[in-house]
Amino acid sequence: MIRVVLADDQLLVRAGFRALLDAQPDIEVAGEAGDGDEAARLVRRLRPDVVLMDIRMPVLDGLAATRRITEDEALGGVRVVMLTTFELDEYVFEAIRSGASGFLVKDTEPEELLRAVRAVVKGDALLSPGVTRRLIAEFAARSKRPAAPAGLERLTEREREVMALVGMGLSNEEIARRLVVSPLTAKTHVSRTMVKLGARDRAQLVVLAYESGLVRPGWLG
Repeated sequence: MIRVVLADDQLLVRAGFRALLDAQPDIEVAGEAGDGDEAARLVRRLRPDVVLMDIRMPVLDGLAATRRITEDEALGGVRVVMLTTFELDEYVFEAIRSGASGFLVKDTEPEELLRAVRAVVKGDALLSPGVTRRLIAEFAARSKRPAAPAGLERLTEREREVMALVGMGLSNEEIARRLVVSPLTAKTHVSRTMVKLGARDRAQLVVLAYESGLVRPGWLG
């Protein structure tokens, strides 16, 4: 059973998400919070699998709450999905840098929300479709000049290649086809790269690919 915490200051939004999620046989809402501080405390107590976190909340915003969660080693298994009203939210990239596994707009289709919850539990990042990848790239380019993340020197040439392809938004299957290897081999390369760089999930690996200069926004289609 996938356990979810909802963090949003709008009661109606939480109620809508709860009704959708609780109707699924493999998902349950473990708790709700109306601000970021409450959300962080609730997550520490409940240890859910996924947090649906609004960016703009009173007391403590979603970015700060996400950092509290992702910086707590005891909560390493918790995945945060940011919720935003606008797709071009200025805080989206900062949210992913803070450790979020991706983001969704609040008016996303119900099926997409359910797919997202199940995807992040498996370690996938919510960085598709292409418009999202371009958005991440844009904010990465604005963030700072390329700088090698700690551990980059330990990567093999193949792992650097795989990291760049992840940064371009390719799935394991697409990477496998590009490199003419099996999907399992591609998945193994991705996993080893994440371990060497200390990336929580695929979303952080994408950010590191941009920040290191392995991928540049102009490379995206």
